[in-house]
Amino acid sequence: MNKMVRSTFAASLAALALAGCATTQSAPPSIDELARDYLAVQLAIGEKDPGYVDAYYGPEDLAVAAEAQDDETTLPGLQARVIALDSTLAMLNPAPDTEEASRVRYLRAMLASAKVRLRMLRGEEIPFQDEAEGLFGVRPELANLSTLDPVLERIEALVPGDASDGTLAERVTAFRDRFVIPEDRLQAVIDTAVAECRARTLPHIPLPESESFDLSLVTDKPWGGFNYYQGDYHSVIEINTDLPTRLDRAVDVGCHEAYPGHHVYSTLIERDRVNELGEIEYTLLPLYSPRAIISEGSAEYGRKLAFPGDSQLEFERDTLAPLAGIDTADLAAYYELREATEDLSPAYYTIAAGYLDGTLTREQAIELSMKYRLLDRARAEQSLRFMDTYRSYVINYGLGQDIIGNAVEAGDADMPTRWQRFIGILNTPTLPEDLME
Repeated sequence: MNKMVRSTFAASLAALALAGCATTQSAPPSIDELARDYLAVQLAIGEKDPGYVDAYYGPEDLAVAAEAQDDETTLPGLQARVIALDSTLAMLNPAPDTEEASRVRYLRAMLASAKVRLRMLRGEEIPFQDEAEGLFGVRPELANLSTLDPVLERIEALVPGDASDGTLAERVTAFRDRFVIPEDRLQAVIDTAVAECRARTLPHIPLPESESFDLSLVTDKPWGGFNYYQGDYHSVIEINTDLPTRLDRAVDVGCHEAYPGHHVYSTLIERDRVNELGEIEYTLLPLYSPRAIISEGSAEYGRKLAFPGDSQLEFERDTLAPLAGIDTADLAAYYELREATEDLSPAYYTIAAGYLDGTLTREQAIELSMKYRLLDRARAEQSLRFMDTYRSYVINYGLGQDIIGNAVEAGDADMPTRWQRFIGILNTPTLPEDLME
């Protein structure tokens, strides 16, 4: 056992011993006290891992304390704190099916992910599937890319051509780029799309009257859009415009980042868990946790609730396309192509796994993204930039949408039931395993 391992092990034992003494010599800490301890250690991890805390609007004194201890806090020390807190939670014995039992379960799930993230921060290399399962509570399946060849053949029929017309990816890109929104009309188109997303959501999900958001267009980001939830039912939303924005993206980001996506999710959590029940642990959203599957999955699936059937196509044809000055003659064909390319989504995880595990070079990953995801080179490179930054986080979008969608639509539920199930997933401490049982 080397010196670092001995030091870490000793620190862990000491922390566990202190936790044990606290439970034997005095009254056990309350769940509210442990929730504060949870926030404190998560904020401390965030000081070591920029971006780890996706949102925080809890007690200010905890954030100040985390910032103050940054220089003296070590990763082994943080790991010991997480282990000790988890052990204390494990010793609680709340009655089954109570709110306290639910809170203990939630906190321990978040701490389990924190342990994995700290291992990564300390330099441990974890295989893609193990990393994803450890952080997000779901193990992604990796498809053999050759099984997607029949999908490519179907898409060939939608965008026919020969060698003189370029590769399939180039032909698909050329067709899609006919629907790019001019830069001088982009803000107006996105604002109109978000307003429609909100109008379609509020009749199903009543929100506080004070809820609001600020939206801006930005550049030079590894992501396409980001929601920075501020608390008090307010979000700051940024949309990245590094790449040309196509017509359907306006509704996609409006639903994903705002209504009924991230903004609605965080607003419901603040209203129903934090303000109504006083469960302060929900004032912090760890980026790398099982909540990511729920957050990203619901944001992706929410578009299907807000725009069922052909209603997105119809809204874009009648409202957004004229506003953008885009010809709608081939919009139905555009959506047929969009639906077909969705069947290529399993390629994303396979390529990400190969790239992050080192079995694919960067250039190989780009070429496979162009072939099996039908991305142009610029979008393939942007995709790898996201992988470089967020690694296995890529599973949360498609896989999360499948998990949420299957749970919401189970038994061929009608639309009112689907909306009610969706709300129930958002405003309760739902973990992915709850939806996959």
